[in-house]
Amino acid sequence: MLTAMWVAPLAVALLLVPVTRREVLLGGWVGLAVLEVVLAVLAWSSVVPGGYAHEVSVPWIPAFGVGYHLGLDGISAPLVAMTTLVFLAVALWSLRRDPAADRDADERRARAYVLLFLGLEAVSIGVFTALDLVLFFVFFDVSIVLMYFVIAGWGSGERGRSALQFFLYTFVGSLVMLLGFLSLAVAAGGASGATGDRVGITFDIPALAAADPLAGRGVAGMLTLAAIGIGLAIKTPVWPLHTWLPPAHTDAPAAGSAVLAAVLLKMGTYGFVRIALPLLPGPWRAAALVAVVLGVVSVLWGALLALAQRDLKRLVAYTSVNHMGYVLLALGAAGYASAGSEARVLAVTGATVQMVSHGVVTGALFLLAGTLRDRGGTSVVAAWSGLAGPMPRFSWTLAVAAFASLGLPGLSGFVAEFSMLAGSLPAVPVATILAALGLAVTAGLFVRALQSMLLGDRHLPAAADRPPARTGMFRRPGSPDLRVGETAAVGLLLAASLAIGIAPALVTSTIAPAAATVVDLVSR
Repeated sequence: MLTAMWVAPLAVALLLVPVTRREVLLGGWVGLAVLEVVLAVLAWSSVVPGGYAHEVSVPWIPAFGVGYHLGLDGISAPLVAMTTLVFLAVALWSLRRDPAADRDADERRARAYVLLFLGLEAVSIGVFTALDLVLFFVFFDVSIVLMYFVIAGWGSGERGRSALQFFLYTFVGSLVMLLGFLSLAVAAGGASGATGDRVGITFDIPALAAADPLAGRGVAGMLTLAAIGIGLAIKTPVWPLHTWLPPAHTDAPAAGSAVLAAVLLKMGTYGFVRIALPLLPGPWRAAALVAVVLGVVSVLWGALLALAQRDLKRLVAYTSVNHMGYVLLALGAAGYASAGSEARVLAVTGATVQMVSHGVVTGALFLLAGTLRDRGGTSVVAAWSGLAGPMPRFSWTLAVAAFASLGLPGLSGFVAEFSMLAGSLPAVPVATILAALGLAVTAGLFVRALQSMLLGDRHLPAAADRPPARTGMFRRPGSPDLRVGETAAVGLLLAASLAIGIAPALVTSTIAPAAATVVDLVSR
C-alpha cells in the first residue's frame, strides 16, 4: 500500500502530461488527492504498537547495503495523513481562477504547476515512510528541487533570489546530512548485533537502531550527530539556520508556502525523531542541552521577530520558527534520562502532535494570506481593516486559525503545546518556563493582527474594493470574501485542528506507543 501511495501521484502526473485543459488537470489532481487521504486513513488504521504496518523490504543496491524499505508506525502515520490532507486542501484552493488572467497562458502554466505538486506529494509520502537512510535522502533531496521550481516559477517579489537561497541552504544541508548517514553505515560494518553477529554495512534504519554502531565512540558519534543535525536543523529550521525561511515563504505562491510550512519543514523534525534520537542515543543524550538551548532560542527569537512583522506571510513564517523551536525543546528534554520515562514519552508525543498541528494550522494561515494577495495584491496587515463586514468567511477562518496557532484550548495547538511543556518541565524546568513566555508573545501578535485587520473602519486595497466585472465566462465576485473552493480548503484543515483539540486520543493513542519506543532506544 505504501508503495502505491507514493507512486500514485507520479502515475497520475504521467497521465496528465499530454493534457492541456486546466479543468481536467485540476480535476485529476483533486481526485488523486482525495484517494490519497482515504489510503492514508486506511494505512493508519492498520498501525499497531511495536512494529511497522504495511512493511516492504527488498534489496535495492545490495553491494552497498541499500534497500527499498518502507513502513508505517505511530510516528509516521499521522504525518502521512496530515501530508495528504494538506495536498488535498492545496488542490481545492488551486481550483480558483483569476478572471482577469489570460486563459491560454493560465492553462499552459497549469500543467507544470499541477505536475510539480503531484511530484511533491509523492516524495513527501516517501520521506515519511522510508526506513532506509539512502531512500530517505533521495526523497528528501528531490523535494528541495521541486519546491525550488514552485517558488521560482509561481512566486512574487524577489522570487528568483528567494528560491535560490532556499535551494542552496537546504541542499548543502542535505549533503552534510549524507556524510552523517555514511558514517553510520560504515560504523555498522564493524559493529555486532544483539546476537553477536557482524551487522555489515547497511543503511537500514531499524537495523542501525538495533545495532547502535557508534555506541562508546564519543568523538565519532558526536561528529555524526552534528552532520545529521545540521542538515535536519536547516530544513526544520532552527535558529540560527532559519534565515532562508522568511523570504522563501514571503515570495512563494500561497500553495507553495502552505506545503513548505506544513510538510517540508516536518521532514527536518521527523528526521530528528526517526534518525537522530534512535540511531545515535548516546550522542543525543550528550547533546541534549544543546538541543534544548537552540529550541528555546528559536521559540523566543521566532516569536519576537514575528511580533515585528507587518506582512502577514512573514509573520506566519516567523511563527513557524517559534513552533518548531518547541519541538526541538521537547526532543532535547527526551534525552534527559533523569526526567523519567513517562515525562519523556509525553514530550516526544507532544512534539509529534505539534508537527501535525502546525501542518494543518499554518497551512491554513498561508492559504488565507494568499487570498489577501489574490484579492488586493498585498498581504501587508495595515492595508486591510474592517474585514469582518465585507469578508465574514475569511474573518472567521482567520480567527480560528490564529487561535489554533497560539494554542487556544479546544484546538490542536493547545494539545501539542501542553504536552511538550508538561513533558519537558521535569527535565529542564528553567528552559521550559522561558519557552512558555513565547506563548504570551505569540498570543499578543496574533490578537493584534486580528484586531487590526478584522475590526475598525473598513479599508481595503483598491484592487479588492473595485466593482464586479465580467471577463468571458468568469465573473469577478462583488465581495472579496472566500470562494467555495477556498472555504473548503481552509475549512478542511481547520476541521482537523478542531478534531484533534476536542478528541486528542485520535492521534495520541497512536503516537504514544511509538514515542515510548523512541524513548526506550534513547535510554540505552
